[in-house]
Amino acid sequence: MCLALCGLPTIGWAGDIRVNGSVIDENRVAVPSARIRFIPDATETGDYLQTVTGPDGAFHVRLPAGGRWAMTVQCDGFFPLKKQKLEIRDNPQAVLLILNRWREVYQSTQVSTEADGIDPARTDSQETLKQSNLVNIPYSGRDLRGALKLMPGVLQDPKEGLHLSGSSPNQVLYTLDGFNITDPLTGRFTTRLNVDSVRSVEYSTGRFSPEFGKGSAGTVAISTGMGSDRIRYTATNFVPGIDTRSGPHIGTWAPRVGFSGPFVKGRAWFSESADAEYSQLLVEDIKDGQNRTASLRLNNLFHTQVNLKPSNLLFASFLMNSWNAPGWGLSVLDPPSATINRRSRTWFFSLKDQMYLGHNTVVEFGYAENRTFARQIPQGDRPYLITPSGRRGNYFEDSTRTATRKQWLASLYLPVFHWGGEHRLKTGIDLDRTGYMQNVRRTAFENYGLSGNLIRRTTFRGWGHLRRPGMEASAYLVDSWKVRQSLVLELGIRQDWDELIREAAFSPRFSFAWTPFGLRNTKLSGGFAVVFDATPIELFAQPLDQSPVNTSFRSDGSVESGPTATVFAIPNPDLRPPEYRNWTLGLEQRLPHGLLMGANGLRKRGRNGLTYVNAPSTAELNQSRFDLCNSRQDIYDSVAVTARQSIRGEYEWMASYTRSRSLSNAVLNMSADTTTQVNDNVGPMPWDSPNRLLAWGYFPTPWPKWSVAAMVEARDGFPFSILHDDGAIVGGVNSYRLPAYFSLDVHLERRLRMGKHQVALRGGFVNATNHQNPTVVNNIIGSPQFLQYFGSQGRHVIFRLRWLGKDGF
Repeated sequence: MCLALCGLPTIGWAGDIRVNGSVIDENRVAVPSARIRFIPDATETGDYLQTVTGPDGAFHVRLPAGGRWAMTVQCDGFFPLKKQKLEIRDNPQAVLLILNRWREVYQSTQVSTEADGIDPARTDSQETLKQSNLVNIPYSGRDLRGALKLMPGVLQDPKEGLHLSGSSPNQVLYTLDGFNITDPLTGRFTTRLNVDSVRSVEYSTGRFSPEFGKGSAGTVAISTGMGSDRIRYTATNFVPGIDTRSGPHIGTWAPRVGFSGPFVKGRAWFSESADAEYSQLLVEDIKDGQNRTASLRLNNLFHTQVNLKPSNLLFASFLMNSWNAPGWGLSVLDPPSATINRRSRTWFFSLKDQMYLGHNTVVEFGYAENRTFARQIPQGDRPYLITPSGRRGNYFEDSTRTATRKQWLASLYLPVFHWGGEHRLKTGIDLDRTGYMQNVRRTAFENYGLSGNLIRRTTFRGWGHLRRPGMEASAYLVDSWKVRQSLVLELGIRQDWDELIREAAFSPRFSFAWTPFGLRNTKLSGGFAVVFDATPIELFAQPLDQSPVNTSFRSDGSVESGPTATVFAIPNPDLRPPEYRNWTLGLEQRLPHGLLMGANGLRKRGRNGLTYVNAPSTAELNQSRFDLCNSRQDIYDSVAVTARQSIRGEYEWMASYTRSRSLSNAVLNMSADTTTQVNDNVGPMPWDSPNRLLAWGYFPTPWPKWSVAAMVEARDGFPFSILHDDGAIVGGVNSYRLPAYFSLDVHLERRLRMGKHQVALRGGFVNATNHQNPTVVNNIIGSPQFLQYFGSQGRHVIFRLRWLGKDGF
């Protein structure tokens, strides 16, 4: 960490002293939203002046007098500058502050981070994960997707789908260094990222800047790290772990390595991170020996920065994901023959040019390209049999899907101007060209009753090969208006248009942050936002896909009805974009000893959602039709209380409780692959969990070089539906729930010196209480196994060996 001060001597004058300055990182990149505190004397901690840097890292403050001052600078993801002495003599005074990005260090002299503070200029509702949280806190999963559930309001279902603020997985905008990283086809976050390469994760929900759209549940901004003038390297889990369940074997081996440094010192840097994961899934409920399946993932992220000039920075990155999972979907209800072999690949490339034009003006231009490939292969072409005791035969869909997104971005921060306060304007555009291609061949699936008789057979007609292009265009304008030091308003509007709906959607946003009555440690914030989801290509491609043909049978095997074709259509060309209206209110309070308390409320109402509904009877016999229309309505309400504290800088804990509800009148999405019959589609969403307690921490121990990390999650079980043996839902949708979920992970870590190198050895328990947390249930009424639960992984031990590199940082 370092501090550079440079005075601009001029003729002094009586009165206030104006201090102008900038905050940059070690690679000369501006650090926005850094909190700078001026204290009259290094020994004083009471009265102080505080300001926040703008988008170009600049700040301006007026001090009541010259003399000796102390400065403290904080920003999430950076080592702080604490009580740096500054002699103020001239007017104006220029200050240059250099912050070093947080990195895991191991030295005899402790270098620690600072407790998070209240940012009086930030109006959005946000949760943040720093790199220290990603590295130190235990969580299931070994990449960033698993780490996201460390944030309040984020739930992960048994199939690793992420649900933020009661949303579907495709209702969140995920960005990687400013670019859209979601799957171009599904809108989901399927990208794998090595957590060592991630500098921070910021999740904004309810109210957030008009710069971000295409996600009613908010935006997750992922920032990756960059190298510096010193070569650094890390390695984690480079020794495979042994699982002793059902005999010794390699359970999961997930090595990851990182390497960074300069291309040209002071001018160009790079960061390279790679990881792999070999995993064996063991289903202990299967007793016939065919209870294991393995998968392999390979991921790599390369990131570079070149300072063409001090005011012109160029960034580029390349990301690759690869996954091969034979026998995917194995469970006690899905034997090996019913599983599928899955392969997927992702390529992502981005290039961004950032220019500082002076007078607080910053302009950015960027281009990114995202390509995805997914292959799904069943074990054979026998009919897929759905029975009261599970699935048999071979899965019915053999598919290849590819999707692309080409994205052009441009943004401009305009010079600050004053009119009734200080105004910072930002405007920008976002142009996207998307494409989708599929080649799908479906065979058939059959429903069997409790007595073993065939109830329904579904075959498919039509051609499963199709292409569907798309175009999206967006623009926004936002004004951050500091009315006075204690009150900040953010006003803005966003416009979105896409080729599929062809209607411009306007999204007004308003939010505020107020420090009432001069209470610097208290902030009240809230706002209102109209937000829209990205239009899913999947829905508009469905009428071009294959159609299911159903035949129903009597108990004696004779045909009761059919064959009846189910077709999907878009009869109304004037569809409207799905719209959500969000109201939010939050309170933050900083207490003694660095304890931060917060309470946030969110009311979200969705209307005009796109869904397929059963159309009135048509003139054609033996045909049922589902039409795409704007009939979906969603409800989500939540209240969350959170406490967070930093302990001696290096350690930290967080605890939160969330009370929520997530309801919809279109719980199940109807498609050609839907095997469930539903008449009343109103109920709680499959990820609804009314009560959730989440806590985690990284704590010191009485013994030097030892630490304890823990995470606990307790929540209501996810809901599910009860089915007849013919696939029809009994009663309401999702009227039952899995048992309550409880998991406690406890790890003990010891840091060791091996010559000039440092390592951290960690071991501990996952699900230390051995609580049954089932993921699968037999929901066929009348089955001998009705309401039996399966899929619990039980308690198991894991070890982690992390190589931190040489002494220093």
